[in-house]
Amino acid sequence: MKKFLKEFLFRGLICAAGGPVVLAIIYGILGAVGVTDAIAPKEVCLGILTITVLAFMAAGMTAVYQLEQLPLPIMILLHGGALYIAYLMTYLVNNWLERSLVPILIFTGIFVVCFAIIWLIIYFVEKSKAEKLNRLMGN
Repeated sequence: MKKFLKEFLFRGLICAAGGPVVLAIIYGILGAVGVTDAIAPKEVCLGILTITVLAFMAAGMTAVYQLEQLPLPIMILLHGGALYIAYLMTYLVNNWLERSLVPILIFTGIFVVCFAIIWLIIYFVEKSKAEKLNRLMGN
């Protein structure tokens, strides 16, 4: 567990700075297209803090794959569950998602589908690499 925490903190701290950059891009786009011309300091502060925590969690949770004693499906569920909670809480705290059942269910559906697609892509890429390596070793 100590190894996991160390890796979690290391990965999270490396990527946490990317969160505010993403938020700055989003706010920049909103300003450029005329959606808003002013953002309250409280909103900016809350956005920066929550996005930093989200980026930290998203990067840090990849350390779960270093836990060799857990089966891959459990690691995927832990990673996906932590990401889901982190994203949902970030969206709710910042009022980017309406606090009612239908928007939360839509968000949940989109999250699950996107997470599954990403994992299918990873699976097929890794499977292709393994097959190529096996062919090379067989020759």
